[in-house]
Amino acid sequence: MGRFSLCLALLLCLAISTANAQSASNVRATYHYYNPEQNGWDLNAVSAYCSTWDASKPLAWRQKYGWTAFCGPVGPQGQESCGQCLRITNTRTNTQIIARIVDQCSNGGLDLDYDTIFRPLDTDGNGYNQGHLIVNYEFVNCGD
Repeated sequence: MGRFSLCLALLLCLAISTANAQSASNVRATYHYYNPEQNGWDLNAVSAYCSTWDASKPLAWRQKYGWTAFCGPVGPQGQESCGQCLRITNTRTNTQIIARIVDQCSNGGLDLDYDTIFRPLDTDGNGYNQGHLIVNYEFVNCGD
């Protein structure tokens, strides 16, 4: 029984450390004009990387959260990140929002839709003035 308990404890610790590995702090987040509402929440219309897999998802699924491109330092990349959700926190104001990953980027962080994600997070206007926010993010269940 001792060996089994030790193995179970080890697996539990591994699971916890893996879950914790799906977040990052002090990440640069820029903005992008996806304009999902004006584009009918159509991932093909905005040439989003994830449109290959997610463009045919129901409209309610595509509308549920604002959109972001993801190229953060921690978490799945490419197709594996498509459709996943992030809880993003503005480190300056502690404002939080949930975003859905619909695209890739190359800035090493996030590229947030201006109207649905960046502006609501930028409650003091400092991010717009700087051209970016510093955020923390964590992968969360989208609930859909």
